[in-house]
Amino acid sequence: MIGAIIGDIAGSRFEFNNYRAKDFDIFGEGCFATDDSIMSLGVAKAVLAYKTEGADLSAAAIRYMQELGRPYPDCGYGGNFYYWIYSDHPKPYNSFGNGAAMRVSACGFAAESLEDALYMSDCVTAVSHNHPEGLKGARAVVEAIWMARNGRSIPEIKAHICENYYNIDFTIDEIRPTYRFNETCQETVPQALEAFFESKSFEEALRIAVSTGGDSDTLAAITCSVAEAYYGVPKALYEGAVRYLDPALRETLEAFEIQYGKNMK
Repeated sequence: MIGAIIGDIAGSRFEFNNYRAKDFDIFGEGCFATDDSIMSLGVAKAVLAYKTEGADLSAAAIRYMQELGRPYPDCGYGGNFYYWIYSDHPKPYNSFGNGAAMRVSACGFAAESLEDALYMSDCVTAVSHNHPEGLKGARAVVEAIWMARNGRSIPEIKAHICENYYNIDFTIDEIRPTYRFNETCQETVPQALEAFFESKSFEEALRIAVSTGGDSDTLAAITCSVAEAYYGVPKALYEGAVRYLDPALRETLEAFEIQYGKNMK
């Protein structure tokens, strides 16, 4: 799940100032770990509790997203999710925002079967993003991760996603000039997955994703969560990203990696 964190951090400084080329420094001034990284780690902590302690996954997702998320009020939460994070009685609010898809990579990496992956995806998503399009976006990402982890080729993964989730009938070069900031799953997940489908390496997937524009940190987090499962993560990018995590966040990442391994090459 470090892939999502790398994509988030690399895309963070371009979220509202898109850079539509691939020749950027991956880490640089203005980069930071946004809500995408923090919520990915919150879900990872919930998945660990579910897998190792038998915790109720939905309840654990609420608990740990709030526990890890509340110390970072300025990390980029959307308005409705901000209130959800700080609510004493958080409820789902029929959202199909792309936050549903950027935080679920731990489900794909910890799953023992595809059914397990999709069950976990629904549990951690529906606590806030319970609109059918929100659940769909999260499921598409988790299923792509599961397939990548289990040896499916990029053409196989794309064919499955197009048949079951989104009709991706465009290339990134075609949409790059006109693609704009969009916070929905419907207009972020297909673009993020296409960035992965066009890649030949983890770093290339990252560069394609950021260059697409739009909601750069979230789009790149989604792309790189799948790219990690397919390619692994270069050690230099792993080490570069963890420097942006404070001790509490790094502790959660390390606990997840102890259980499910580092995906470095």
